[in-house]
Amino acid sequence: MFKSIIWATDGSEHANRALSYVTDLAQAGENTSVTIVHVVETGRGAGAAFLPRRQEEEEIVKQLKATEGELREKGLDVSLKVTDEVGVRPSHEILEVARAKGADLIVLASRGASAIGGLLLGSTAHRLLHVAPCPVLVVPPERRAAR
Repeated sequence: MFKSIIWATDGSEHANRALSYVTDLAQAGENTSVTIVHVVETGRGAGAAFLPRRQEEEEIVKQLKATEGELREKGLDVSLKVTDEVGVRPSHEILEVARAKGADLIVLASRGASAIGGLLLGSTAHRLLHVAPCPVLVVPPERRAAR
């Protein structure tokens, strides 16, 4: 069904929830490739570049390389693309990778921000739903059972 799947991840627990969907879909397909995309969010302004927003970026990349190896051990065709050459909108870099790979599907997780919170903080998932050249699967946050 899908020949090229993009898994967009920021290294968070939210993003890791989406990995099982990626794995299942890739294993169900024939010769399906998976590209792990991680965008280091940086800020730029008036000739200055700011440090990555997340101090643990080295650890995130190390973990993603380990995940890449684990997926290979499962027999998947997988690659890792890490970039820090964008501003504060990682959706644009994910979009470029999806186009370059001829992606059939982009998979990512939602953090569960409210509609207003998403508008104020920006939402990678929301933006990709509007501009992606292929379907986007957004994995919702875990819901706690009502008491």
